[in-house]
Amino acid sequence: MEMPKSKYAIHEACREGGTSRVESLLAANPTLSQLHDEDSRLPLHWAVSYNHLPIVQLLSQTKTFDVDAPDGSGWTPLMMACSRKDAEGIVDLLLRKDADVNAKNNNGQTALHFCASKSALDIARTLLAQSPPASARIKDKRGQLPLHRAAAVGSVPMMRILLDAKSPLNATDIDGMTALHHAICEGHGDAALLLLTQGADFEKEDRDGRRALDLVPDVKTRSFIVQAAEREGIDLE
Repeated sequence: MEMPKSKYAIHEACREGGTSRVESLLAANPTLSQLHDEDSRLPLHWAVSYNHLPIVQLLSQTKTFDVDAPDGSGWTPLMMACSRKDAEGIVDLLLRKDADVNAKNNNGQTALHFCASKSALDIARTLLAQSPPASARIKDKRGQLPLHRAAAVGSVPMMRILLDAKSPLNATDIDGMTALHHAICEGHGDAALLLLTQGADFEKEDRDGRRALDLVPDVKTRSFIVQAAEREGIDLE
């Protein structure tokens, strides 16, 4: 039997930013805050995903509020907020409610993985400043650290943050690829140079026997990396 469309009215209101509508629905039935929709998401998950801070504040005041409630994929509200670059307010609120900065979703990813992918520098610094802090040493189910992700998108500032937070430099993912492999594979010369100057092992081979420089996408990028490394006293050839 098909559910009436109004069954998930509170989820819709959270997506649309209808704060007064959410307030009215909760006043009539407080248990709606714990209603999972067909995506196994709570109203809170949608409010965070769409960056509606007033609604998140409203939901955080309910008696049954669970700051670390996962959706069907294991995503917590903090992970969702960190997958955006403009949700600092929500991140701060969730952390004040003692959100677990090292919680993992079903793929083993943490909030810091998503910060790294989005180059959300301020949010990453906030997570790393918590007590206990976010860990830069957690691998997801693909064996990737946040550093792998930062290298893949070429975010030198994020990589510096993660390295300062004691991220392993030469760790490999399930394909045997290091952060250096990812940086060079995506053509990010500056990111590759940072890793090399930090002591990245450029002789390390991936699962298919390829060194990082073997994955360079074009001659121009290869020349940049080789020459820049040479100026730093690193002979890649």
